[in-house]
Amino acid sequence: MRKNLAVTVMVDSPCIPQEDPEFAKRGPSDSTEYNVIRALRWLGHRVRILGVGNDVAAIIAALTEQQPDVVFNLTEQFGDDRQKDSNIAALLEMMAVPFTGSGALGLTLCRSKALCKQLLVAHRLRVPGYAVLPPGAAALVPRSLKYPLVVKPLYEDGSDGIANASLVRSENELRERAAMVHERFQQPAIAEEYIEGRELYVSVLGNGRLTVLPPRELTFGNSDNGGPVMATYRLKWDKAYQEKWKIKFGFGDLEPSVDQQVARLCKKAYRLLQIRDYGRLDLRLTDNNMVYILEANPNPNIGRDDELAQSASKAGIGYAALISRIVRFALRRYGTVL
Repeated sequence: MRKNLAVTVMVDSPCIPQEDPEFAKRGPSDSTEYNVIRALRWLGHRVRILGVGNDVAAIIAALTEQQPDVVFNLTEQFGDDRQKDSNIAALLEMMAVPFTGSGALGLTLCRSKALCKQLLVAHRLRVPGYAVLPPGAAALVPRSLKYPLVVKPLYEDGSDGIANASLVRSENELRERAAMVHERFQQPAIAEEYIEGRELYVSVLGNGRLTVLPPRELTFGNSDNGGPVMATYRLKWDKAYQEKWKIKFGFGDLEPSVDQQVARLCKKAYRLLQIRDYGRLDLRLTDNNMVYILEANPNPNIGRDDELAQSASKAGIGYAALISRIVRFALRRYGTVL
């Protein structure tokens, strides 16, 4: 890929540090924005930053003025609303501006956990049994669903709204947790069967030809002594909590036949959900090697310490090379010869 591309990096406005709006300083090592921008500059590209708040006209004006060869899309919301992340992609599509990651359709299909599961089930991919619990209605689930159930917001990601209390074992607990989701997040809840098994995170790169990266695994060290048994928000982001309960993020060692099965299912789900360039599937693998898809993540976090980058490194793809590949995948979709 040629150097010196004009790359506009679109980020959520709250992620832009006031003291360093151009991300020119070293910045925190765990910041996806700093990691990606530094890698793009190291690759020799001309980088400009575009913060996205709630002003569509300002976005259009900036992109018209900047005329980027490609937009590296790191946005996760519009106007503090994560459900509108697909609108950013739709705007770029209408403006015919090349951009990285999934388009409006893929983001829409994956945003609603119920819609995502419906599509996967229709194509015979295994997901936990589930029911949607809308605000203002009785929190009831079909008798076919077996407790314990995991109750979480229908449209959030990053484990927002998921705590140990999200694992409910009775109708009373179900009603209480659903009411909390309705009140705090102002959206429906989804209740899905808890699947006992290994938790795997499988990252995929590419478009026509897909590369499945080595699976990461989340190990619950002290679950037998009252520790967490699922990826709650606190578990994901609180280092002290991870140490207390001996939580480990490592690589999953799978038997070759299971590894092939996981790769095949993830490729199928990736294509069905219209994920582009890069994505991650969150799975549970049972003792009898049944694979359940828990979540599909288009445009997942790609900081150096995040699951996708770690899996890429395990496969021999350095961080700058990963960012370069994502840009190349995007440009090829728009017919750019590299």
